[in-house]
Amino acid sequence: MEQRRLLARGQTVLAAISGGVDSMILLHALHSLAQKNHWKIVVAHFNHHLRGRASDADEKLVRQTAAALGWSFVAGGADVKNAAAQSRRSLEMAARQLRHEFLARVASAHHISTVALAHHADDQVELFFLRLLRGAGGEGLAGMKWRSPSPVSQSVSLIRPLLDFSKAELIAVARANQVPFRDDATNFATDLLRNRIRHELLPLLRKKYQPGLDQTVLRTMEIVGAESGFVAAVARDFGARNKNRRPPPATTNFDSLPLAVQRKVLQQQLIGMGLPPEFELIEQLRQAPGKKVSINSRVSIARDARGEICRSEPASTAFATGELKLTVSDEPGGATFGGRGFQWRVRAVSRFRPPRKQPAPGTASARECFDADQVGPEIILRHWRPGDRFQPIGLKSAVKLQDLFVNARIPAQRRRELVLAATPVGTIFWVEGLRIGETFKLTSQTRRQLVWQFSLSSTGTDSQPFLSADSTPAKNA
Repeated sequence: MEQRRLLARGQTVLAAISGGVDSMILLHALHSLAQKNHWKIVVAHFNHHLRGRASDADEKLVRQTAAALGWSFVAGGADVKNAAAQSRRSLEMAARQLRHEFLARVASAHHISTVALAHHADDQVELFFLRLLRGAGGEGLAGMKWRSPSPVSQSVSLIRPLLDFSKAELIAVARANQVPFRDDATNFATDLLRNRIRHELLPLLRKKYQPGLDQTVLRTMEIVGAESGFVAAVARDFGARNKNRRPPPATTNFDSLPLAVQRKVLQQQLIGMGLPPEFELIEQLRQAPGKKVSINSRVSIARDARGEICRSEPASTAFATGELKLTVSDEPGGATFGGRGFQWRVRAVSRFRPPRKQPAPGTASARECFDADQVGPEIILRHWRPGDRFQPIGLKSAVKLQDLFVNARIPAQRRRELVLAATPVGTIFWVEGLRIGETFKLTSQTRRQLVWQFSLSSTGTDSQPFLSADSTPAKNA
């Protein structure tokens, strides 16, 4: 703590104590050093209410220990299971968020700027593999730092004085000094990924592959962290120079930067704009300067030749009106609508043949096949409307068409230009550029097949049907 200057002399620290061996050792260590360094300690405990009486017993132990040591105690809690269900997050992520919010509130109320956490070396190793399996980059693989800002409050610093100690060392110290602590049964539940890494993956790696795994991983994290920090610093410097020079000199050309720095420059900008710094999004921006990428129905972004990300609102958010009603018979037919030309024909199916592989979402097919009897004798061609729902092949239920557009990264303006086909009762069975409707696919029960083809029309304007289709325009939407 002295070497890393984690706490200043005379400072007040908020100690986050769960009741487990790690945090109880942290509390006793801080207490043993408090008089010499004139520290004041406020003990905080967050009750997750996940283990019934066991959770309450944890809180009781921490409360009694704080009183015995002569430090003030603050308790908080929440129904983590319910919060996780409402936010559709894992128990671990929901608990982490609620715990940090509680600690930040307590720190603010007591005018404390530093919170001490009991993370240790084993936590670092587990975190490395947890993030590795989730596809983290260098910054994530670097693990936890001795000091970092709170994820919910930049005015609060988190310190981790135990990062150099293993769990085994902490347990040995607790037993030697008769420090009371409680075991959390959820730490052994293998339905959590972190616990499977702890109890299954790491023992296997230590036994079969690398006995010195922990030291190797911690060294790797140190190296990766230093290199990631260097890349981040270069990216920040480039961004600052790029912002102040118009145009920038050739030495600051974005495309001439090392690949890792390019990605970091874009990642830092996305974070600053409050947008998700996802790898796929960064690659789309990096590889295609000037090309707009849709984030949602309201925002599109693009990066220029300088590497600067520009945000733009859609030119128009109005939904296109108008529709065309088609009558489908045994005779081939055709029509134009929305700048697209359509042709279709119905043919008998004597023997079931599996349909060809469907195109991936976001890619258009010039030809699709449907069960003609499921579609029916009338088809409505129109554009996307608010509230439209669609069930693409492979999904168990219909979802919002807007969500499918967002997932396929189709720009907002482009979504309003696409044509879709629906039955008279409003069920959508085809959307340009997406997969066909699940309930209209060919099956072994199909007796008549609707062959549907489309292309961009030469005129680009709506017109009456061509060929022999008996089609009449329907009333505008």
